[in-house]
Amino acid sequence: MPEPDHDHRSAWRVFLVFLRLGLTSFGGPVAHLGYFRDEFVTRRRWLGERAYADLVALAQFLPGPASSQVGLAVGLSRAGYAGAFAAWAGFTLPSAIALMFFATGVASLGASIPYGALQGLKVVAVAVVAQAVWGMAHSLCKGRARLSIMALAAGVALSLPSSWTQVGVIAAAGLAGLTLLKQVPLLAHEPLSIPVSRRAGASWLALFVVLLLALPIAAQLASSRAVAMVDAFYRAGSLVFGGGHVVLPLLQTEVVAPGWVGSEAFIAGYGAAQAVPGPLFTFAAFLGASMNVEPSGWTGGTIALVAIFVPAFLLVAGALPFWEGLRRSTRMRAVIAGINAAVVGLLLAALYRPVSTSAIHGPGDVVLAALALAALMYWKLPPWLVVVGCGAAGWLCSRPT
Repeated sequence: MPEPDHDHRSAWRVFLVFLRLGLTSFGGPVAHLGYFRDEFVTRRRWLGERAYADLVALAQFLPGPASSQVGLAVGLSRAGYAGAFAAWAGFTLPSAIALMFFATGVASLGASIPYGALQGLKVVAVAVVAQAVWGMAHSLCKGRARLSIMALAAGVALSLPSSWTQVGVIAAAGLAGLTLLKQVPLLAHEPLSIPVSRRAGASWLALFVVLLLALPIAAQLASSRAVAMVDAFYRAGSLVFGGGHVVLPLLQTEVVAPGWVGSEAFIAGYGAAQAVPGPLFTFAAFLGASMNVEPSGWTGGTIALVAIFVPAFLLVAGALPFWEGLRRSTRMRAVIAGINAAVVGLLLAALYRPVSTSAIHGPGDVVLAALALAALMYWKLPPWLVVVGCGAAGWLCSRPT
């Protein structure tokens, strides 16, 4: 595996790679993890399968948008702080800009993307997640113990769908790994290049806590609406496990209840957010841009977007130096082996619900998903090409004859 380089050109390459992902990664956070795995583990070999799985496991522990946090970690490992920013910008800005255009009335995303094409994009997410689950299970779930942990994790996640269930499953899997796998020979440690010292990591974590405690006080003392917005969106990004759709009730409480955004606009923006690639947390950009109070428009959208993602950066930059150290411990590697098996189980559960249940509505969808899976796994076509092809196929099949 090539060693990361930490210069501006590397950060620029990180940006370009994540920009393509930001333009083509439809299907929600679970699908994003599949796209990332294909791009960074299979194609570019920026990191190994176990190192990638360890990043996914860490993101499941942290509050905030899991797929964006994995992207931040990859960018940070590849090109330092500039790489982390480049990864965030490339993956986030395409959908954020589109949603701010929609909020300011320049475009109507709901009408611009036909239903058939949107359906095709949902179907391709099924294939992407299936490929990721198969590949990660083959590498991370060898042996009865790990297969059992995977199956139990999937069963619990399907029986008790909740973001807190996900956190509990991962914690239980870590204990199971420590008990069942500590005598099992584990594969060699795959190091991650983390250009952040433990002292710097502790500073980032301290800043996360300080902002979480200080912003509500600042919002009460200051008469600035901008400070109140920063507080609301920072809190939303800090306190939600599972990311994505889980953050919606909190955002609705923060912006609809005080009258900042109307309920109809909130629902319309949520619908538009389903029609764009990239992280669902960019819905914050729409909300900030469509405020009934100032700041709104592009200024409000930018404030809301940055505020909701700042906690993700602080947590990733703060936790990674300690996580890398823990990964070197033999006992901790047994814990992580159990966690990784559980992560595969959680992805397997998500493959069924919500990925498949929201996308597969008939035999035609099954055929399209199977063709997309074959294109990815056997024909080795680039994911962006498969995404475009499925969107076109869905649009063609939905046209009246």
